[in-house]
Amino acid sequence: MMNRRKFLKRSGAGAVLINTRPASTILDSSSVITRSSNIKISCNLYSFNQLLTQGIMTLEEVIDFCGNLGFAAVDPTGYYFPDYPQIPSDEYIYAIKRRAFINGMAISGTGIRNDFAQPDADARRADIELAKRWIEVAAKLDAPVLRVFAGKALPEGIDRAEVHGWIIDAVKECLHYGKKHGVMITLQNHNDVLKSATDVKSVLDQLQDDWFGLNLDIGSLRLGDPYEEIELLAPYARTWQIKEHVYRNGIKEALQPTQIAQILKESGYRGYIPLETLQPSDPRERLADFKDEIAAAIQ
Repeated sequence: MMNRRKFLKRSGAGAVLINTRPASTILDSSSVITRSSNIKISCNLYSFNQLLTQGIMTLEEVIDFCGNLGFAAVDPTGYYFPDYPQIPSDEYIYAIKRRAFINGMAISGTGIRNDFAQPDADARRADIELAKRWIEVAAKLDAPVLRVFAGKALPEGIDRAEVHGWIIDAVKECLHYGKKHGVMITLQNHNDVLKSATDVKSVLDQLQDDWFGLNLDIGSLRLGDPYEEIELLAPYARTWQIKEHVYRNGIKEALQPTQIAQILKESGYRGYIPLETLQPSDPRERLADFKDEIAAAIQ
């Protein structure tokens, strides 16, 4: 025992080093390094929107399809559940949860349609209550995240700062409820009342909480250089939506997977990146290739 203690003392191995630096700047012996990423690919089931809403595929069939493609998770948006916006039965919720599990997938999140920028306070209250009901559904699904929107548009004749205040107050109430159920709230930028990355950031900066973050929708930043806007918002992201296209000064262009992968890695992001294909893409034909392109870029 004494010999072991002498060895530890001489070698310095007996010292306990506690790293107090931020996780993104861990110091090694020679330089500051970015924390390692742990990125897993999910599928946002809005990719199947037309097929689901027209009854061509069921939610169960879509989950099976994603499982066969080897996705790590799926994100089933709330309005693909029967009788939305009413919450589904526990029996159905647990059946969907089981369906994902037997396909080897987690449920990375879910989302709702809401509008926290409505001038009518009663309408905003109704959407807050909608979010609370779906927080409970998310908890039963073991979905760690509920996505919400800010609002459709800036109401005419109302100051922007006042509308931002409505959004912030509504999200705060949702995230406090989410804490009680172990569900994070993420605000999805959606080219709506919050159009620019600066607008989005101004709201996010007033909502700093461990149970809140951004759902970074890369296809809904349409002012300026898309990659600069994405990079500005990346530190706030708790989940993403990776789409086939981005917009440069309002003009659609194909996504550059290597550029988005670089931003993901440099931000030190860890978690799911749900992919989303949009019409005219048919997910049954396009999704496998899109998944492979993103997987190759983030390796």
